Amino acid sequence: MTKLTLSTLPKTWIFDLDGTLLVHNGYKKNGDSFLPGALEFLKSIPEQDLIIILTARTEEYKSVTEFFLKKNGVRYNEIIFNIPVGERILINDNKDSGLVCSHSIALKRDQGLKDIQIEIDKNL
Repeated sequence: MTKLTLSTLPKTWIFDLDGTLLVHNGYKKNGDSFLPGALEFLKSIPEQDLIIILTARTEEYKSVTEFFLKKNGVRYNEIIFNIPVGERILINDNKDSGLVCSHSIALKRDQGLKDIQIEIDKNL
């Protein structure tokens, strides 16, 4: 179980698509399907938060991917296709109050989000 303790402030969520939210390369085989807990996790994100999805899928798969997400009621602000297949690096500063403003969770491929627990701390 991975536990994140977060503030009440609006957040920016950045997700990889294949292997994190959806079965890795499922779109090339049997069609897209969500990994355990992924759809529920996405739907639990508050409306005021920003959601960015990253994928190495080419533009060729853009319309089918966006249709699948829309059909399943996934809200996102931006989806970026054609990203490099290597590491994703997040660099951010922390607030003077001590609030940690960047978190990273590296999941085992196709594990899903079922083992991530979010706790909101009103004191942060």
